Amino acid sequence: MSIELRAVATPSAPGLVLRPWRDDDLDALLEAYRDPVLQRWTQHPLTTADEGRQWLEQARQAWDDGGRFTFAVLEGAADGPRLVACVVLKRVTPGGPTAEVGYWTAAWARGRGVAPRAVTALSGWAFDRFPALERLDLLHQVDNSASCRVAEKSGYVFQEVLAAFPPFPRDGHRHSLPAPRVS
Repeated sequence: MSIELRAVATPSAPGLVLRPWRDDDLDALLEAYRDPVLQRWTQHPLTTADEGRQWLEQARQAWDDGGRFTFAVLEGAADGPRLVACVVLKRVTPGGPTAEVGYWTAAWARGRGVAPRAVTALSGWAFDRFPALERLDLLHQVDNSASCRVAEKSGYVFQEVLAAFPPFPRDGHRHSLPAPRVS
């Protein structure tokens, strides 16, 4: 796919590139998933190359089906771009008024504003690509304070506490971002 989004640089981090996942991202994907913090918050930890390949294929298929759009987030480095995060637009329905944003950040990229910049870039893309969207939601467990900060930094406003729902063992927060108003 030729879609590529860019997120601006900050004083503490260079610019980001968001693009669909590719087969050659497998090693970086598995490296990111070795992080115990990421494993704690994800529904489906990836531990083997076969699981990683299956995840990449499912991401590609969901993109083709039009209901889920998963982006690798890369940051430039002297030795080439490095995977720093993943952002996803999910629960997209044609003409539907809402969708959900999700993300994770690689351990080596946390604390530098990567997640808010990537979520902001994805949110702008979602509203441009799907003009019927009225709002985006970002959900996380109540005990994930880092995700609360990412939501706030990305312009998402806390809306409500959601009851725990398997596979999530704890209550959650729903933050929302309304579609930009066109004047």
